[in-house]
Amino acid sequence: MSVTDVKRSSEQKMQKSLESLKNALSRIRTGRAHAGLLDHIHVDYYGSMVPLSQVANVGVQDARTISVQPWEKKMVSVVDKAIRESDLGLNPVTVGELIRVPMPPLSEERRRELAKVCKSEGEQAKVAVRNLRREANEQLKKLLKDKAISEDDDRKGQDEIQKLTDRFIGEVDKHIAAKEQEILTV
Repeated sequence: MSVTDVKRSSEQKMQKSLESLKNALSRIRTGRAHAGLLDHIHVDYYGSMVPLSQVANVGVQDARTISVQPWEKKMVSVVDKAIRESDLGLNPVTVGELIRVPMPPLSEERRRELAKVCKSEGEQAKVAVRNLRREANEQLKKLLKDKAISEDDDRKGQDEIQKLTDRFIGEVDKHIAAKEQEILTV
């Protein structure tokens, strides 16, 4: 294992942390409707829990309404129940075989709470990135101890890992700021 391997491995893991943050932020709802909001909802389909997107067509009707069209008639009530019981606080309206999910407008207080949730998610992502930096530095120290690399390579590697960490923390901050702006915009 070399300094480049440690750096490459750390970069891949930091990228995964960033992707995880993006995924978490996409679940935090703003006032607008988007189909990705229902991605984490699972429904009971003949005894198996499957994602909503595998039993229904999910789309956006307008800026404040998501439409869900189950592929089977008997799945309408199951999908409706799953959306109602999700942690999103949504009340779907069933019209025949179509389920409409209106997005209630957010109060100012709720917007501030969601902004705090965003900051919390961002802090978790930063902690993950910093932990990856620590692991990478430990790997470099081990390589130095085993005399696989020189002290100069160790120092240079730690500097590169720090630059990588700074870059990813900047990315996290950018995503958090954008999501907060989206939430707080009325």
